Amino acid sequence: MVESLDNLQAERIESLKAGIISSLSFTFSQVVMIFFNNLWLADQDEFLFGQEILTEVDWLERIAIALVTGFLFGVTYRHLVRDEQNSHLQEGAVLAFGIVRGIALIEAQLPATTSIWLLSILVVQSILSFFLARLVLDKSLKWKIVKPLT
Repeated sequence: MVESLDNLQAERIESLKAGIISSLSFTFSQVVMIFFNNLWLADQDEFLFGQEILTEVDWLERIAIALVTGFLFGVTYRHLVRDEQNSHLQEGAVLAFGIVRGIALIEAQLPATTSIWLLSILVVQSILSFFLARLVLDKSLKWKIVKPLT
């Protein structure tokens, strides 16, 4: 019984590490996307000009959301892939998280614009952010920074 409790505690620590690593990489990619949107896309369309992040509160809100989202992805991804090298499962996790987040962003922005290409950019950016988090987690698992679920 003590051994199983120790094993459970070790698994929780590994999931916590996966969540933190994913959270940081996802947040980094989101900050890059925010700069991209503010500097380039905002000039392309009036809708995105209104979506610029200008205040510290907006920045803190977006970063907090990215940290939580990335953390949840990391913990879930570690449990999904285990120690298998199933590329369909890995890509499916990225697409599932990215599409769900992208659709939520579209739903929130839909009343403000009907530009399908701008809305599709939101989905692509979400998928790219989760893809980066996946790459960082895969490297962390490969280099034994995070141990796979056994």
